[in-house]
Amino acid sequence: MDSFEVNKIAGAVLAAILVIAGTKTLLDINFHKHKPEKAGWALPVEAIAAKPAEPEAPFDVAAITTLLPKANADAGKAVFKKCLACHTADKGGRNLVGPNLWGVVGRKIAEAPGFNFSDAMKKHPGTWSWDELTKYLHSPVGAIPGNKMQFPGVKDNTDLADLLVYLRTLSDSPIALPK
Repeated sequence: MDSFEVNKIAGAVLAAILVIAGTKTLLDINFHKHKPEKAGWALPVEAIAAKPAEPEAPFDVAAITTLLPKANADAGKAVFKKCLACHTADKGGRNLVGPNLWGVVGRKIAEAPGFNFSDAMKKHPGTWSWDELTKYLHSPVGAIPGNKMQFPGVKDNTDLADLLVYLRTLSDSPIALPK
């Protein structure tokens, strides 16, 4: 017998063993579910005492009003970049998802040419005074429930004051800052 015949026989034996072992392994994987005795590692965990929830301090509009004289319009412009996804700020600019904000300070609430406001905004009386803008920009949903503005609000007092002072600059005749 020559070496070629020996190689063919050895290859056939190895192929048969591979088919048998492979079939057994595939059947074992598919039909036998091996569950561990214990799931994972038991980690030592100490119970943490729950702290009583402290009530959130109510938002103070007067605190923002006192910051307005020292606020920075350039910093407010940087904060306003979040608003550019839905609003424009150019004089005569178009409405996007939200209305154009040129001249918003002192403007009647729910009044912008060519923009369809939500019913909640239409029913809210008044103008965008410093107090109204402060409450609305801090928490749009809290200030006017039911409005469609999907913005969580500006929570940092300094950023909010800067934003208000920047919005004041978006006008031909800016409204005076509160005293």
